[in-house]
Amino acid sequence: MSSGTTRTSAPGAASGAGANHWLIAIVVALASFMEVLDTTIANVALPYIAGGMGVSEDEASWVVTTYLVSNAVALTASSFFAQFLGRKTFFLVCLALFTASSLLCGFAWNLQSLLLFRVLQGLGGGGMVPVAQSILADSFPPAKRGQAFALFGVAVVVAPVVGPTLGGWLADNLSWHWCFLINGPVGLFAIALIAVVLREAAAEERRRMQREGDGFDLVGFVLVATFLGALEIALDRGLEDDWFGSSFIVAASAVSVLAFVLMIPWEISRRKPMIDLRMVATRQFGACFLVMLATGAILLATTQFVPQLVQQNFGYTATWAGLVLSPGGLVTMVMMFVVGRLSSKIQPKYIIVAGALIVALSMYDMTNVYGDLGFWFFARSRMLLGVGIPLIFLSITTASYDGVPPDKTDQASALINAARNTGGSIGVSLVSNVLAHREQSHQSRLVESVIPSSAQYQDTLQQVTSYFAAHGSSLLQAQQQAIQWIGQQVQAQASFLAYMDAFWVLTLISLAAVPLALALRKVKLGGPALVAH
Repeated sequence: MSSGTTRTSAPGAASGAGANHWLIAIVVALASFMEVLDTTIANVALPYIAGGMGVSEDEASWVVTTYLVSNAVALTASSFFAQFLGRKTFFLVCLALFTASSLLCGFAWNLQSLLLFRVLQGLGGGGMVPVAQSILADSFPPAKRGQAFALFGVAVVVAPVVGPTLGGWLADNLSWHWCFLINGPVGLFAIALIAVVLREAAAEERRRMQREGDGFDLVGFVLVATFLGALEIALDRGLEDDWFGSSFIVAASAVSVLAFVLMIPWEISRRKPMIDLRMVATRQFGACFLVMLATGAILLATTQFVPQLVQQNFGYTATWAGLVLSPGGLVTMVMMFVVGRLSSKIQPKYIIVAGALIVALSMYDMTNVYGDLGFWFFARSRMLLGVGIPLIFLSITTASYDGVPPDKTDQASALINAARNTGGSIGVSLVSNVLAHREQSHQSRLVESVIPSSAQYQDTLQQVTSYFAAHGSSLLQAQQQAIQWIGQQVQAQASFLAYMDAFWVLTLISLAAVPLALALRKVKLGGPALVAH
């Protein structure tokens, strides 16, 4: 559907007529920011959660897994409930559930209660982001939607970057509980404003859906939710549980595959499927779906593993590890509004190609990682990434709605957000496995060169022993410290080489988006109406 298409409100649309459009945009973006923030804010606080609740870090990592799984499940049903209840009502219900469960997470008394509240938090958050896009589309005239979606893009893309910074600072200076409690006042503020400034459209369409009696595809929902939920569990827990060496991962993978196989014929044969798979099979939407998968993989993988790299190999605190990402977040915020203006002048496919090449350059720059790098090397690479990601993100949003009927925009929004979330899980899982296996491989190769009888080894051992002896250690202690230091250097170099390999993989993923973008057809320019209705 081009920008020239006459605007037709989808069923249950929330109208912002008579209200301040930008106030609606700010509040909806704030709520979306809060939801996406919670995908990463708890990551750096896991050691604190584990220590505070007396469990292992492996057990505490379920705090992240349960949120991702329930979030994916809620995404699949968001399209139906947005139409059935109305977008404003559904958004308020999701936001209220998210806010209440966030407060409960902050007051959780043991791990089991925390996991339960995280499930509820994920269910509430899963419906918020796709519906937020539809609310913005219905609230803004076509000529201003590009800027509105730029503001929304800032929330969705910058939130995962802010998460580790904010989570690290809260955990270091206050308590891990505040990673969840901080959502309380923000959520209540957003609920109050949305209830006042947003108006619901007429309910005739929802009554018609109820009369037809075939609104909710229960079987399709169960199959899609099972497929995505089991896939998220397998991806998130695979490395910790030794992948297919674990009967649990085998079972989760089998359930996911079975649900996927059953889902395809069922959803294709339904008149009103839970997920319209025919959309994914089209050239335009399918290519956008795959590019968003790649974008989600790169965004979330780098957001998780760059802080991990600087903490483990450069001794950064959780707060400073998060601050490494902050310059890139600022660049992303500026670029979102720049791209919002470019989108009405340049074909999305060419903007996506430019963004993918810039992201690939950023990932290639990170393959030069070594032990003497400073803060600004990582910040500069992140700033380069902050230029490329908005070019892809907003243009994909524009291109993905081209040719989509007005009554399918809620499904398109849910699918694009599912691609971002699932791509993020795939990216994190892929990089985790590359790091684990390549570090072992590199360490094995490096150890082959560390031969105690060689002249180079003996010379290094003698120099390092002299260094420790000069700093007060006895000769025996100095020699032991020197041997330990050599072992640490081997491990450090193996780690750096593994990170190089991981960033090479992300470089190739970025480049893979180029031919997909070129496969997109041209859209009618002149107004960013494409990004919504």
